[in-house]
Amino acid sequence: MAAKLVSGVEVELNSEGFFANPKEWSEEMIPELAKAEGIDPVTERHLEVIRVMRHEYETKGSGPSVRALAKVSNVPIKELYQLFPKGPAKQAARIAGIPKPIGCI
Repeated sequence: MAAKLVSGVEVELNSEGFFANPKEWSEEMIPELAKAEGIDPVTERHLEVIRVMRHEYETKGSGPSVRALAKVSNVPIKELYQLFPKGPAKQAARIAGIPKPIGCI
């Protein structure tokens, strides 16, 4: 685990850059986390997907896979890859401060 300062808050990240403790996350961190992922600026559409990821994690204990994310967010898979080009489920999970979704490689 590595400590990182994000928006003035020290958080613990695992070796893949996912939050070790999702409770350390806040929405104020989104722009900085997104920029680290190569996403700048963050649009309202990005925020919608990130909020869905967070909600799914909080209600089900894991973030959704890409297909499930497309279904629950009503954002087509093609658009998800435009928004999060390095892998929608993984990138959105990192920005949402949640662990890597089950099934992601």
